[in-house]
Amino acid sequence: MKLKTVKAIAKRFKITKTKKVVRRAAGQDHFNAAERSKVTRAKRKDAGIIPANARSIKKAIPYK
Repeated sequence: MKLKTVKAIAKRFKITKTKKVVRRAAGQDHFNAAERSKVTRAKRKDAGIIPANARSIKKAIPYK
């Protein structure tokens, strides 16, 4: 039977060409004016995932 993609996970994570799982940094929607510049710049970058969680995320997004 065909596997279904977990859409909640597919919206939050991306699998790169080299099969790494990346996510966006949290807390960048609003209330950013009060934060230090260093924090704001750090939020622009993609964050990695620990390997134990990456395995389960890859199973939830089977066709990527």
